[in-house]
Amino acid sequence: METCGTVDGPGIRFVVFTQGCPLRCLYCHNPDCQEIHGGTVMTVDEIMAQIEHTKTYLRNGGVTVSGGEPLMQPEFVAEIFRRCHAMGLHTALDTSGYVHIEAAEPVLENTDLVLLDIKSYNSDLFHKVTSVSIEPTLNFARYLAKINKPAWIRFVLVPGLTDPEENVVGLAEFVGNLDNVERVEVLPFHKMGEYKWQQLSLPYVLGDTQPPTPERVEHVIQIFRDHGLTAV
Repeated sequence: METCGTVDGPGIRFVVFTQGCPLRCLYCHNPDCQEIHGGTVMTVDEIMAQIEHTKTYLRNGGVTVSGGEPLMQPEFVAEIFRRCHAMGLHTALDTSGYVHIEAAEPVLENTDLVLLDIKSYNSDLFHKVTSVSIEPTLNFARYLAKINKPAWIRFVLVPGLTDPEENVVGLAEFVGNLDNVERVEVLPFHKMGEYKWQQLSLPYVLGDTQPPTPERVEHVIQIFRDHGLTAV
């Protein structure tokens, strides 16, 4: 858990990281969260006690549940968000959207904002990055638009992988047709999680990949803006 996060939703956030993820992203900065059996076992009561302790600092922020993939534990997350709303706290769900809609519905009932990570728009690239199909994520994005659930789209810009022009333009066109999207965050690739791969004795195939240049990041941001989106 992170008690004063500032990059996972608006304001100062209490961030809960759940264990387990169906994706195997090449640039994952939390590979230690991929397997469902790991981490620290905690009850909802224990988590809520910590949130209550920091509530004063969260008035202009709230609580974000990330991962891993939080929708692998939907009942757990749904109860956290239900109690957060009872405390008057804003809730945000950070997800890949790789989920059956029926499993997500109870969570979304008490979710104020969805941070949806779309790894790529090109289906082959998406599979290369994640090892899974793109369709569940796109279907989830469409469902969020259908129920008018506020969403921020997150896109990691990886040189030589997710940065082809046609991939970015395709994603911008897709997202530009979703009326519920409030903003797009272009996240420059970094290797701050590489040491975790080494600790787990896992091969880190992007070890020689460098972060995108500021000029390239700004160019990609402008592509999203050109499609009528607020992008940062």
